Amino acid sequence: MHGKKTALSTALALALIAGIACKKAAPPPAPAPAPAPAPMAAAVSVGDITLGSGLNADKTVTAAATTFKPTDTIYAAVKTDGTSTGATLAAKWTFEDGQTVHQESVSIAPTGPAVTEFHISKPDGWPTGKYKVEISLNGNPAGTRDFEVR
Repeated sequence: MHGKKTALSTALALALIAGIACKKAAPPPAPAPAPAPAPMAAAVSVGDITLGSGLNADKTVTAAATTFKPTDTIYAAVKTDGTSTGATLAAKWTFEDGQTVHQESVSIAPTGPAVTEFHISKPDGWPTGKYKVEISLNGNPAGTRDFEVR
């Protein structure tokens, strides 16, 4: 009986070794997917910022000015160049001590040179004094223009 136990033990040991040897190795992990490309930065830049009291059909000012009457509508024509599927152009108008008069932003998607206009008006008249309009592109300062109401 001792011989049967030894044969059985040997057979079990061989079966176990064979089973381990026949197991397939786990496949290597799949490579990580390539990271998505970063969105392209807006390839748009701000050029001239011109102030005036009237606009042409192409949104440029009729005559550049830095002095206005209290009842004038004051336009800022902002020229941009470049392309973007979505950029934000903003204007912040301030009075002497930095008091905000008006601010607004617009989404633009230019495909080359373009002009965006911003304006302020006050039918009962602007207080006389010094003003400023600050233009930003995607939250970054892009230019300022000082002007005066007399």
